[in-house]
Amino acid sequence: MISLRSALEQYLGMRQGLGYKYQHQARRLADFVSFMERHEAATITTKLAVTWATLRPDRHASWSLRLTDVRGFARHVANLNPQTEVPPTGILPPLKRAQPYVYSDAEISALLTAALALPPANGLRRWTYHHLFGLIAVTGIRLSEAIGLHRSDVDLNEGMLTVRQSKFDKSRLVPLHSTTCAALRIYAERRDTHLGSHCGPHFFLAERGGRLLPQYVYRVFWRLSRETGLRRAGEHTGPRIHDLRHRFAIWTLLGWYRNGLEVEQRLPLLSTYLGHTCVRDTYWYLSACPQLMEEAAKSLDRRWEAKP
Repeated sequence: MISLRSALEQYLGMRQGLGYKYQHQARRLADFVSFMERHEAATITTKLAVTWATLRPDRHASWSLRLTDVRGFARHVANLNPQTEVPPTGILPPLKRAQPYVYSDAEISALLTAALALPPANGLRRWTYHHLFGLIAVTGIRLSEAIGLHRSDVDLNEGMLTVRQSKFDKSRLVPLHSTTCAALRIYAERRDTHLGSHCGPHFFLAERGGRLLPQYVYRVFWRLSRETGLRRAGEHTGPRIHDLRHRFAIWTLLGWYRNGLEVEQRLPLLSTYLGHTCVRDTYWYLSACPQLMEEAAKSLDRRWEAKP
């Protein structure tokens, strides 16, 4: 019988060989194997799996998600060690998604205006964050996708973004409105004038030409959130950057409902545009926003009233 660590190497090699990135899962499962080694346990049991999954909160994964990682690994190990227990589903609370915050037009405008006041006065930083947050708000792309854009991914003549190898290893094309293209063109000109030959390959760049790092983007966003009243000083909860994406999805759906369009037929279009792997992830917005639920109910009422 091979060790759990050797089995993990096999498992990760198999998953990544099938095209999965499996980076966060690999880190968590390595931690799980270390936990098993500390307990001198050679066989996975449900009790040990649950104990590890609930040890401490994980910034990037819920207890249920941690246990899901172990469940997949345990299925693999069961082929090597028949005594392995595969943790059943439903033994931990399901993953709860954060309730989206729906920004108003005025709040987004205030956020973008505040970004233009960032120091230094003659620097690139203020323009970078103004256009970064603006692009996320009008396209609904993820922060990781926005800061990962290369110059060659932004075609302002054709009005098209190419989002490459994003979440779930998927790529897609995102069309841009002409006004968005105009704003990004202004940013690109400022960026190139400011940095000259120090420009890196990415579209959005830091003050000295390097790639934007997520932790610094979050810090700037939290600062601007407090300055504009979206968060109180010292508050650790409140509207997030990701809620700009939620706002885009919700207002798109609301617009379809209010224009009398067939939302169910159009949902796959929005799902593809947002880069969702399954349309049910897009359906979630219907239950997450009271305004959408109200519009869906009105649509259903109109449909029944139209029937003889």
